[in-house]
Amino acid sequence: MRKAIYSGTFDPITKGHLDIIKRGLTMFDSVTVAVATSQLKMPMFDIETRIGLVKKATEGLNVKVKHFDTLLVDFARKEEIFHVIRGLRAVSDFEYELQMGYANSSVDKRIETIYLMPSLENAFISSSIVRELIRFKGDFTHLVPKNIIEDLNKCI
Repeated sequence: MRKAIYSGTFDPITKGHLDIIKRGLTMFDSVTVAVATSQLKMPMFDIETRIGLVKKATEGLNVKVKHFDTLLVDFARKEEIFHVIRGLRAVSDFEYELQMGYANSSVDKRIETIYLMPSLENAFISSSIVRELIRFKGDFTHLVPKNIIEDLNKCI
């Protein structure tokens, strides 16, 4: 069974994230969405909320949702999954993601990073944009999976 990890803070999960997950599932039998604790980023939503939103957004897909608070390489070893999926929206993402991919591979040569671009309609979406819209009471509903909108509204 071919498995991959898609990691991030998912603060919150967006249609762009879901797009990358679905694209990953065309190449892999299952995707483990690894939700990072990321206290340094000071997430808007706590880890339990983020995990719950990811689980709900990925219902019906061959996805496992787990949290981690270690290096991604250590999480990958523990899960015995050595393919990592990363989404690229813009050239600026590429430089950072390329460095991270090389760093992960330097720690464990088995780690292989696959870079996927979201579809054009999702290319501009980021969790940062969604959080900003939430903070200023803007309409964010077109940027997140429909089945989590009610849950997000309860959290804010």
